[in-house]
Amino acid sequence: MGNYVKVGSLQVDDRLYEFVNSRVLPEAGVDQEAFWTGFSQIVADVTPENRKLLQRRNDLQAQINNWHRSHSFEPTAYKNFLEKIGYLEPETADFTIETQNVDEEIALQAGPQLVVPVNNARYAVNAANARWGSLYDALYGTDAISETDGAEKSSGYNPIRGERVVAFARRFLDTAAPLEIGSHTESTGYHVENGRLMISLQNGETALKNPEQFKGTSETGFLLVNHGLHIEIQIDPDHSIGSKDPAGVKDILMEAATTTIMDCEDSVAAVDAEDKLLVYENWLGLMRGDLSASFTKDGSQIHRTLNADRSYISPNGAPFELPGRSLMFVRNVGHLMTNKAILDEYGDEIFEGILDGVITSAIAKPSALGQPNRKNSRKGSIYIVKPKMHGSEEVAFADDLFNRIEDLLNMPRYTIKIGVMDEERRTSLNLKNCIAAVRNRIVFINTGFLDRTGDEMHTSMEAGPMIRKSDMRGAAWLKNYEKSNVASGLAAGFGHRAQIGKGMWAMPDLMADMMEQKITHVQAGANTAWVPSPTAAVLHAIHYHEVNVFDRQQEIADQAADFRDAMLHIPIANEANWPAEDIQQELDNNAQGILGYVVRWIEQGIGCSKVPDIHNIGLMEDRATLRISSQHIANWLHHGICTKKQLMETMKRMAKVVDEQNAGDPGYRPMGPNYSDSVAFAAACDLVFKGYEQPNGYTEPILHQRRLQAKEKYSITS
Repeated sequence: MGNYVKVGSLQVDDRLYEFVNSRVLPEAGVDQEAFWTGFSQIVADVTPENRKLLQRRNDLQAQINNWHRSHSFEPTAYKNFLEKIGYLEPETADFTIETQNVDEEIALQAGPQLVVPVNNARYAVNAANARWGSLYDALYGTDAISETDGAEKSSGYNPIRGERVVAFARRFLDTAAPLEIGSHTESTGYHVENGRLMISLQNGETALKNPEQFKGTSETGFLLVNHGLHIEIQIDPDHSIGSKDPAGVKDILMEAATTTIMDCEDSVAAVDAEDKLLVYENWLGLMRGDLSASFTKDGSQIHRTLNADRSYISPNGAPFELPGRSLMFVRNVGHLMTNKAILDEYGDEIFEGILDGVITSAIAKPSALGQPNRKNSRKGSIYIVKPKMHGSEEVAFADDLFNRIEDLLNMPRYTIKIGVMDEERRTSLNLKNCIAAVRNRIVFINTGFLDRTGDEMHTSMEAGPMIRKSDMRGAAWLKNYEKSNVASGLAAGFGHRAQIGKGMWAMPDLMADMMEQKITHVQAGANTAWVPSPTAAVLHAIHYHEVNVFDRQQEIADQAADFRDAMLHIPIANEANWPAEDIQQELDNNAQGILGYVVRWIEQGIGCSKVPDIHNIGLMEDRATLRISSQHIANWLHHGICTKKQLMETMKRMAKVVDEQNAGDPGYRPMGPNYSDSVAFAAACDLVFKGYEQPNGYTEPILHQRRLQAKEKYSITS
């Protein structure tokens, strides 16, 4: 445990204090005394408002609970009630966002987006480098290419599988950069003639159908562009793959994850100063460009660093560069949690959202000001994603906090840009007002099935038993929420200025299914969508070549509609008379998912990982998954669909399943058979048995409390 340093009216963990003073403030050009004095003032000024907003959440929830207890659901009466209590806000007049200095990756490029825990250096480096990726590798190593008829993945190179990869890639080129005549499948060579890319075919020569798609050459090949995303045809006739290719093509390099969210929130387990320091150190390494990671893979030691920019020569002979790394956002925590890294003048933990906002912005300032080798934003901006805000008052509070941080760090107004995650019911229903509250700094909105459904269930907990979790994706409220998000963004002028995002593909091993299904996000008008890995980013990039998102957005903008009434349709079961086996199946599925995630969070401090589900399919899990599952069980328990005894039996039985699934992990601590001694099992039980009373159904209060308990009990250090 660290000691505290008294500075201003704050008590700061000495390790964090030293880190900020020695490694952050000198590079940010901020005086140490002025910083801590100003930080103290921010905490003193905004903490009361933060508490007031949280109390407002509680008051609204209590009123909604009381209404449902005394009323049967009727749409008009329900809507009138929500308007009366201020849950539904009077809609603001039409407007257009005014955000300036937005990087092209956000405003003009449409492409995949990675979200990774910033406290994991390996994941963070890989994600930043996922701006570019090999199409051949992505196809060969996943089920995007079938293993039938001799095309199996094996320990060595399978030429049959390789042929299918090349054939797929050539067909992709025909879609993304078609030829005047013929097909890339017939190509025998690529060369430049009078500034044009020429393609030799088996029976002659041709050029690109759209010559302007050719953007230049590099030492390795030829650069093309389609719908704003780049493709590099890499040539090397001496390469093991290129030597077998008639045109000498060794690979197709794809521009993939144009943006990445480095996460301090849902995918991170950070409960104290020690944990927060690792988060901030890695964010500093990303902003400095010197973060690296070493690890062992297949018996070999691997060291990874951040990619440099890529160099090209234009068709007219002028040299130019393209970014080698994703444009990075940082996701701060929301308004709810506090952290013991800093205490206020009364000895209370300060709100973690304030802490994150100040420190991550100070770290990013040199990059925003364009210091040498600091090239995250080329427009002088800092990008912060702000999650779990409820309604426009809370969004306006974030705007005021960012104003104060800019003043503290001597940065121009609106240097800090904001991404508003549309994942809470009160934000979805008042999204226009939320956007208006940050119209000068907003660059991002998105939808998220898991958190949004968790809040849907918690808000309407007293309305009745919820439909089965698997049926939620077909519910009327969800479909209209997805449409409303896109429509609201476009109506506010997001086109060619800000991102509209869609949620995560959670099954990293099922890329064939992703290739088939995730194109719907692009067709829905989202100019970015979350993917679970760099490989998935490469494959999802294909969808942005198949659909021009900005054209699609224009089509959608011409079909504007109001979706609020449909979003108010509560997903309760009309007749909660499921067969006993269906109820047990739902409980088993939810309980296993909760336990599989919680045990790693509590015992190992892993906030995001591929967790096997009840069918042993690996799912990328974070706290949002936990929220929906725990709230669903809490709802069924509250309405008597299951009993406490049945649920406890289910939890113990599923704990055995999870223990077996993790039996090969030497760092794993089993939950059974001595369940009463397992902190992880206790945390999982808290989440379901105490789910009703958790603020907005959030899991963080229980997780943080139990993780701190585990760190003390097992003498865990980060």
